[in-house]
Amino acid sequence: MAVLAGTAAGRAADLTVTVHDSAGQLVPHAAVALMPPAGADLSGWTGPTLEMKQEHTLFAPFVLAVGTGGTVSFPNFDEFRHHVYSFSKPKPFELRLYGQDETKTVTFDKAGVVALGCNIHDNMLAYIYVTAAPVYGVTGADGTLTLKGLPAGHYDLTVWHPDLSGAAATAGAELAEGTMAMADVAVALRSVRRVQQPSAEEAYQ
Repeated sequence: MAVLAGTAAGRAADLTVTVHDSAGQLVPHAAVALMPPAGADLSGWTGPTLEMKQEHTLFAPFVLAVGTGGTVSFPNFDEFRHHVYSFSKPKPFELRLYGQDETKTVTFDKAGVVALGCNIHDNMLAYIYVTAAPVYGVTGADGTLTLKGLPAGHYDLTVWHPDLSGAAATAGAELAEGTMAMADVAVALRSVRRVQQPSAEEAYQ
């Protein structure tokens, strides 16, 4: 369920989505996808950077949202090589060993969830949420995501997280022209959360 509020702020509408769990705790790393009204002019909205870094023996970000057909870059900023892969049905792929300051790319042409790993560093884990919706993003550490420059109208929201205990959460949002709106969405998560732990130093020297 989404609770919305808005105040006048110009022609384009901005939407801040706050995601929390059943206990009321804010939820970072939640992918949010918005399906706008038919024919909506989205030229005022700027999508997120489609980049999955490898840095400090970790993927960053932990969750990345991508529109179908989007190409993600995989830069390696570590002083050693990585071997990125996924066995996920929407996009199985393999980026064979490559070193510091090298970048490879992958285009994600099917909607779904793509789990990432590294053949060299077992601690590395990340997710790419590929959506057919044209507006998307991921909540930050404060459990919120602000989407700016949206046209007015009705939006269908979908919220996904790696630790969902069931289906993705859905909600509706009505954006009026010239408003700053807020949406509050609750998700049901498992009690044990998936995390990406730093590797022991000796594992990658």
